[in-house]
Amino acid sequence: MRIASAWQLLLPAVLCCCCCIDGAAGQGWRCRFPAVFNFGDSNSDTGGFWAAFPAQPPPFGVTYFGRPAGRASDGRLVIDFIAQAMGLPLLSPYLRSVGSDFRHGANFATLASTALLPNTSLFVTGISPFSLAIQLRQMKELSNRAIASGATSGKKINLLTRQLPPPDIFGNSLYTIDIGQNDFTSNLGSQSIGSVKRTLPSVISQISWAIQDLHSIGARKFMVFNMAPIGCYPAFLVELPHSSNDLDEYGCMASYNSAVVYYNELLNNSLAEVRKTLQNASIVYVDKYSAMLELFRHPEDHGGWVMISGLKYGTKACCGYGGGAYNFDPDLYCGTSKIVKGNIASATACGDPQNYVSWDGIHATEAANNIIASALMSGYYSYPPSDLSKLCRP
Repeated sequence: MRIASAWQLLLPAVLCCCCCIDGAAGQGWRCRFPAVFNFGDSNSDTGGFWAAFPAQPPPFGVTYFGRPAGRASDGRLVIDFIAQAMGLPLLSPYLRSVGSDFRHGANFATLASTALLPNTSLFVTGISPFSLAIQLRQMKELSNRAIASGATSGKKINLLTRQLPPPDIFGNSLYTIDIGQNDFTSNLGSQSIGSVKRTLPSVISQISWAIQDLHSIGARKFMVFNMAPIGCYPAFLVELPHSSNDLDEYGCMASYNSAVVYYNELLNNSLAEVRKTLQNASIVYVDKYSAMLELFRHPEDHGGWVMISGLKYGTKACCGYGGGAYNFDPDLYCGTSKIVKGNIASATACGDPQNYVSWDGIHATEAANNIIASALMSGYYSYPPSDLSKLCRP
């Protein structure tokens, strides 16, 4: 089943009507989830990667945090807006040893992570060692520690114990999974689209297995995000091989987006099978692809929370180097500098990130993440159709 086709004519209106979240973080919209546990890559990493491999450079985090905050954006991510909409604090990354508080959940996502186990080193290909299987092991370790601490509640509680989730929280929490993009894109530069597509069933199987594994330790409520339209990303428009004939009327690469649609259909079909097995679980497929595609195609129709009018730039990065249609240089990534023709060149941020969909060529701005989060929580982009407030009812 293709969610995109079901809502194709409604997408612009839905995005326009969705209320963006800020400040009070949707005080009138509260779920009853006591915690959120997230698994993923840079699309939802709230600081895990940079806790393991410091330090993230500016201008990341400039819009909301005023400094680098471990997120691949100028501000908050979709997972941040979801947490705030539920009245929860921003998720602490599991890998951060100082200042983390896991009483309302944890974030196991790290930048450059894959669903499948990597077969090479981070320092060779840039793929994170913290794959989905490793993230699941971390989740089990956190759960075991929380349960063990609950069993000794009569004893003196130390500071570490106070930062752990209550032992009875895991069965009532929301589990979000947003991973697979790096499995898809990491080989596109050296392999054909057809070759990469043949590896996708293994990626899907790993995600489906992860849901069943989490279910075995008590998880019951899941949101699984599909893959975004990478054929519209400025970085991939620069780096991936394609011809001008492959560009659609909106400037996105049709062949790559078609492959993403294929992946998303496999994922949706696989989740349908998992639902048959885990009949006491709620597993929601979240169509991030359609929400983001609408932003890339019609940025001017959708404004962020600080804007009266819409966004301005779809396939152009805010933070980058080179200007032009994409403002992206693979040799000069956002926040870095190098010598170019005897002079120091720097990839800097634009002065108006609230006007952009893309922050750094690969990741979305806070403004775009806010719009996307609001749309996804509305339920119009999910299967089975249900807004998140309904999912969180007991």
